[in-house]
Order: sequence, then structure tokens, then C-alpha cells
Amino acid sequence: MNAVSSSNAAPEDGTPAAASATGLGPGTRRLTARPAYPAPPQPVAQALPRHSPAVGGLVPFSTVDWPGQLAAVVFIAGCPWRCHYCHNVELQTRAARYDWRETRAFLETRKGLLDAIVFSGGEPLSEPRLPQMIRDVRRMGYRVGLHTAGIYPLRLADVLRHLDWVGLDIKADAEGYDDITGRRDSQRPAHACLAQLLSAGIDFECRITWHPDWLDETRLLALARELARRGVRRFAVQGARRSPDAPPVRALGAPALALLMQWFEEFAYR
Repeated sequence: MNAVSSSNAAPEDGTPAAASATGLGPGTRRLTARPAYPAPPQPVAQALPRHSPAVGGLVPFSTVDWPGQLAAVVFIAGCPWRCHYCHNVELQTRAARYDWRETRAFLETRKGLLDAIVFSGGEPLSEPRLPQMIRDVRRMGYRVGLHTAGIYPLRLADVLRHLDWVGLDIKADAEGYDDITGRRDSQRPAHACLAQLLSAGIDFECRITWHPDWLDETRLLALARELARRGVRRFAVQGARRSPDAPPVRALGAPALALLMQWFEEFAYR
């Protein structure tokens, strides 16, 4: 309970009745009540229509999903790849767990509190209605970010002009790509998406989830140097973890970190 509603009983300490009625003593300043914000939407109890956007989750506030921006994150369920280290396996299968209309209404209430909305997944470009969803949040005045593995180059081209920032997952070098994704020829669409980002001039970051068992430091550095040569300015290495809140399984060596910091305008090791 707060001070103004803690008790209606008569005071026992000699406090004047007028003051005790509000819970305030002599000389005490009244606290301004904080505005009540709507609660985030909850997963639906009943199945949504088949044509509903496959919203699989919502994070109302994040400082890490778009560097430098306060954002809400809308997760899209559905991804054709089966990366063996995926921490969002529940989002691999397409399913609408949240009503987009309710999610959209909630995001309306966050205007002025957040800078941006990030669409993540799963693979957000797997959602056919993503262009309309992006337009919905743009009309609210938000900046729009996208996390993608680069699976759908044509769909990326369709929304690219409406995006302010993209986080592009680079899974491995050419030798290791299919081993990570579980799909054949998976490097090809990812590199097509990278080419689009480089030519569009949009702000973007390439990042890789790294473990030496599937990509040793020598191969990682060769991949990073090739990305820098192609014009990638922002690169991040994310240490593989057994769970999202666990420490990295292995640490990247100091000499490799020094080289990566030299090659990119912005480099992060997470």
C-alpha cells in the first residue's frame, strides 16, 4: 500500500487529523502520482484466424536489441532454418500467439516513451504481413529496426526503404554455413541481403554467434576481414551460450579482439 491509502485508523502519534487523512505529516510534500500505463498484451486463449500475423512474443522495453535506441521488440514466429544453437526454438514454427491488433494498440500507448520498434524472430521476413505491420508502427512515429538472418532477399528488398536499421546475422564462413543452418545453400540468400544493405546505405550491423568448435579464430578473422573489405562498418561477435543468461562458453582471444577493433568503425564483443 502507499502512504495515501495505508490506513483509515485514527493516528496514535498526535498528528493532526487533516494530515493523517492524507497520510502526510506536517511539512511533508505530497508526492505526485505516477501515471498508470496499460499492461502489455497477453498470449491469446483461443486460436486466432489463420490469416493473423504470427506474432510470437513481445518485449515492451529493451536497450540491447537496437544499439543506442530504447525499443519494444515484436517477435515473429516462423523460420525455415534450424540453427543448432538457437535459443528461440519455440519461434521456429509459425503460430500467432498474440493478437496484432492488441499489440498495435499497446504500442500506441508507448509513444513518447520509446524510440523504436524492432521486429525480430524467428525470422520476421517470414511474415507476409510484415510490410503492413511496419507501416502501422511508422504511422505512430516510431523508428523501425529489423533482425534478420537474410533468408528472404526479395522480401527484404520490399521493406528496406521503410527501415531505419537492420541487424543481419552472419552464421559462418562459406564452409560452415549449411552446418549451422541445417539447410543447403543457405549462404547465398544471406550474402544477397548483405549486398542490398551495402548498396542501400542503410544503417546496419553484421553480427555472428561464435564458438571455436564450429568456427575457429583463424576462420572467424578471415570472415571478418572479408566483411570489412566489402564495406561492413559495424560488426559484433556474440559468444555462444548454453542459455541466454549464461556466460559465453569460450572467450575470444585478446589478439583477435585487437584485430577486429582495427578493421571496423564499430566493433562489439558481447
